[in-house]
Amino acid sequence: MIRSMTGFASAKGALGTYGWSWELRSVNGKGLDLRLRVPDWLEGLEAALRAELARSVARGNVTLTLRLTRADEAAGLSLNPGALASVLDALAAVEAQAMARGIALAPSRASDILSVRGVLEAGAGDDDTAPLIAQLKAEFPALVQAFVTMREEEGAALARILGDQLTMVEALVAQAAELAEARRGLMAETLRANLARVMENADGADPDRVAQELALIAVKSDVNEEIDRLRAHVAAARALLDKGGPVGRKLDFLMQEFNREANTLCSKAQNSELTAVGLDLKAVIDQMREQVQNIE
Repeated sequence: MIRSMTGFASAKGALGTYGWSWELRSVNGKGLDLRLRVPDWLEGLEAALRAELARSVARGNVTLTLRLTRADEAAGLSLNPGALASVLDALAAVEAQAMARGIALAPSRASDILSVRGVLEAGAGDDDTAPLIAQLKAEFPALVQAFVTMREEEGAALARILGDQLTMVEALVAQAAELAEARRGLMAETLRANLARVMENADGADPDRVAQELALIAVKSDVNEEIDRLRAHVAAARALLDKGGPVGRKLDFLMQEFNREANTLCSKAQNSELTAVGLDLKAVIDQMREQVQNIE
């Protein structure tokens, strides 16, 4: 099944004096980037949650936030020594730089320092956090499943859109093939005229060079190879959509190939109607590329 890289899920829970809320969201990304915001005093929880996410998500910028509170939160507040030391060091450095430049700063207040994120936090105190961690781990798979389900629903919608766009590409390629066949007689006359001009000026010329020029003229007017490749790319894209899974990178590469063939078709067209079809192809392919950027 195709999945979108965009997703969101949330949940709430409680155990004893603790209450918490989960928030899991993701956006597009070139690879898998997991960013977890979990209280660090819950030892081992972040590693377990990260491993669970990595098993379920293959690509995207994923952010997990766990907000934890407790009924007796005021009693459970504690200083984070490391964070406090970092803030004080930074404060001392700022004051030293200010003094060196003759700038007077207002005295720092303890309340200002305590308000810095991470300095004062809800700690576990002397409580046994094992039951809390176990409950959080038990709840997490359901959150991940809701998150994955949303990505799958959006992915199914993307697959339908891409399927319709591939049908449009097929129709345009068929139209290009008809136009190419219809112009065959005119192109043959043009080729004969070009051949005559080359032969008129071929006296004393290198026969190999003349052959190369004639071959180049023929190649520049033949779009059958581009049409065949576009058809092959349509088949490959449909196969990837049917296969499902994390195929976003392959589809993205395939879109580049689609665009390359459409560009070449336009450059070889030598015909206003065929050029118009080529431009329509490029427009649809560009729309497909935008959709593919969202696929895992």
